[in-house]
Amino acid sequence: MSLLVDLFGYLEIIIHGLTILSQSMALGGVLFLLLLARPLAAELPGGGVIPRWTANIAGWAALALVVCEGLTIGLQVSVLMDTVDLSFLEVMGAHFAIAGLVKCAAALLLSLCLLLWRKTPAALLLALGLVELAAATLSTHAAARMTDSSALLFVEGLHQLGAAIWVGGIPCFIMALARVHDGIAWRRVSERFSRMSMFGVACILVSGIAMSIAYIGSWEAVYGTAFGVMVVAKVSMFGALLVLGLGNFLTTAKLRGNPNAPVLRMKRFAEVELGIGISIFFAAASLTSVPPGIDLTQDRVTWAEVVERNTPVWPRLHSPGYDDLALPQLQAQLDTEYAKRQQAAPPASIPGDGELPPRNAADIAWSEYNHHWAGLFVVLIGVLALLYQGGVRWAKHWPLAMLGLAAFLAIRSDPEVWPMGYVGIFESLRDVEVLQHRMFVLLIIVFAVFEWSVRTGRLKSPKAAMVFPLLTAAGGALLLTHSHAISNVKDQLLIELTHTPLALAGIGAGWARWLELRLTGRPARIAGWVWPICFLICGAVLLIYREA
Repeated sequence: MSLLVDLFGYLEIIIHGLTILSQSMALGGVLFLLLLARPLAAELPGGGVIPRWTANIAGWAALALVVCEGLTIGLQVSVLMDTVDLSFLEVMGAHFAIAGLVKCAAALLLSLCLLLWRKTPAALLLALGLVELAAATLSTHAAARMTDSSALLFVEGLHQLGAAIWVGGIPCFIMALARVHDGIAWRRVSERFSRMSMFGVACILVSGIAMSIAYIGSWEAVYGTAFGVMVVAKVSMFGALLVLGLGNFLTTAKLRGNPNAPVLRMKRFAEVELGIGISIFFAAASLTSVPPGIDLTQDRVTWAEVVERNTPVWPRLHSPGYDDLALPQLQAQLDTEYAKRQQAAPPASIPGDGELPPRNAADIAWSEYNHHWAGLFVVLIGVLALLYQGGVRWAKHWPLAMLGLAAFLAIRSDPEVWPMGYVGIFESLRDVEVLQHRMFVLLIIVFAVFEWSVRTGRLKSPKAAMVFPLLTAAGGALLLTHSHAISNVKDQLLIELTHTPLALAGIGAGWARWLELRLTGRPARIAGWVWPICFLICGAVLLIYREA
């Protein structure tokens, strides 16, 4: 149970991100079924299977929502019972538990209707979806506000509805495009979904602006709080979605004049829209771990501090000694003191105990050294990848540089952990930050092995080539959950300000590589140049990283 408490915050973010995804796909699938699949089934060649496939997608998503919400309730109840000394019935009477149980019940009924009762009346599906949406809204920031809660609850619900219509409906849209095979059918499907998406975008824009005013309140809170920084990340990705959506809108317009116009780009753009949308959902989940910016008036980062911290300086390429770090010094002091008493010294820091370990100037220099050398690795990777794109054949071995980066990070990212420190590997995983670092190392290793095998022809499967873009995009999305600023400590937030652009560039690199693999001709070539540039951006950000 103590391990569960240690990892509670991070686990809740991950599960909440999956909850938002499954909820959006379930609600979006229901609306796609009622507004597009059923009405167009009779007039589309082969369109009779679209309602059945749509119901399957939405039904399984609703079932996944039951699982994710059940895990969330179980996690929260277990932690509260262990830390606040409340009984099971007392915890289950809390508002969050009641709302979660209602959401689970509505989602379960929705899944049964979609998967077992193909002719479920539209009114029943809408009613269950509305109950699910209302229960989800009651677990947002709006439900905890002391004032204007009713208006904010409506706005939160509108925001979730917009995300469900647009992003949540994309899996069904991709499926529908694959089930019909002529230009007229593609045009009918894309036109109808385009109108649905525009309504979803309008809901997101209106509610997003309203929530930004209510939860952030000022420009200073945009860059001065963790909440504001994450909102900026969401807005950036939303802008990318709008660009992709515009591309699909233009393709739909071409289909009106020429039913034989190619739709490959529309399908691939929709895939990337879904991928970026999932990253937005995890950013939204991360927002639940921090208080709204308007409520944090102390320890905000000023614009002058942002500029000063991000002014480039020469990279730190010389590492301080391990014994100069604060924890080894403290541990040595404890060892000396307890040796005099002939007792075993306690560890200087216990992973996952919630206490920030002591830091000194050497710790700052150590972290900067790690980031700067990691930046050199990433720049090298980007340069080699560009050379390969330009025709330099030996540069195809560039993924092997990722193994060097992985080894470097595994050894140096957490000096208190084996092989350098006194904390064992498994014991260290109780600390969320260490756990995340180990996850990133594992992702880098898998990425390097698969991509090198693909580039050298050892793996010829098209699926193997997809490991690179998916892991890169997933790493970027996970970095959005890698919050150093849960307590909004100023120094930790300044670090977070550098990690957010890394996450966005990683997401961009992953989905650009996806487009290179999935498109043909000039668009694929352009995407092939974009993702190495994203790597260079990541390297540049790491090279100017500073903590003081």
